[in-house]
Amino acid sequence: MLSVLANRTYRHLFAAQVIALIGTGMMTVALGLLAFKIAGDKAGAVLGTALAIKMIAYVGVAPVVGGFANSLPRRAFLVSMDITRAAVALVLPFVDQVWQVYLLIFVLQSASAAFTPTFQATIPDALPDESEYTRALSLSRLAYDMESLLSPMLAASLLTVISFNWLFVGTVVGFFCSAALVLSVTIPQPESLERKGGLYENTTRGIRIYLATPRLRGLLALNLSVAAAGAMVIVNTVVIVRGLLGGTDSDVAIALACFGGGSMASALMLPRLLDRFEDRSVMLAAGTLLGIALLDFAAIMFISNGNRVHPIWSGRPCCSFGRRLASPTQRS
Repeated sequence: MLSVLANRTYRHLFAAQVIALIGTGMMTVALGLLAFKIAGDKAGAVLGTALAIKMIAYVGVAPVVGGFANSLPRRAFLVSMDITRAAVALVLPFVDQVWQVYLLIFVLQSASAAFTPTFQATIPDALPDESEYTRALSLSRLAYDMESLLSPMLAASLLTVISFNWLFVGTVVGFFCSAALVLSVTIPQPESLERKGGLYENTTRGIRIYLATPRLRGLLALNLSVAAAGAMVIVNTVVIVRGLLGGTDSDVAIALACFGGGSMASALMLPRLLDRFEDRSVMLAAGTLLGIALLDFAAIMFISNGNRVHPIWSGRPCCSFGRRLASPTQRS
């Protein structure tokens, strides 16, 4: 898998991806703490709305950019998106109103939604060999999984000596380093292809094919269960740890690290499971486990009745473990 890093262009792009992911992970922790600071026990509603804004940005921006990714000046575009995200992260520590958070999150996620398809479209041109391209995809998937574990752990360590606002500074540094790495290589620009059907055809082709294929519709349902579990963790972690359990900022990061740890544990177990069981059986069982874990989590919260009881923490890695197994898009 690591052999693809011999390609200088991909090596720099992969390093840019990893650094940006770590910065984004630290910002996720900081954003939850910022929401709690502004809204208190209503931080869950703030984060839920922010998550909805993220989805709106991705649904509205990513398909448009993806449809024209091959005709964009890639290096300049990727660098501009990194700088935009850095600027937003730099401003976030100074906001004190909920609407300001929403506005900045929309700008940030729009930039991320534009960055991702352009970055993904670059990889096959940097690695034209199919086997190398497959290894690159596996490596990128591993980077996403590692980020969910390492970023919260790094944030937890930093929060013992600094306030959460400084985590945004780390995010800014990460995006600037990502931009510098992109600038350090020549990114292949494919020849402009003639496109038929205009804007609508280019931006909706993928989703129309997806919805017209029965098997893909089934995967969409599984992805919905995965997204529900992930949203619960992102939205409620800071409220439960800071509000219900009375934990510290570092405890919030540790809880998120447990979520990432469950994802990594399942990633390590998954190859052996797939040697003994069919993909369909594993995904359906894991989707069921997600539902059971969430119901168990709700029951523990109800029984605790607001008391600060530590068994609540047990729901984090279990939820992440099932989420990782159920998701067909997270396989390497």
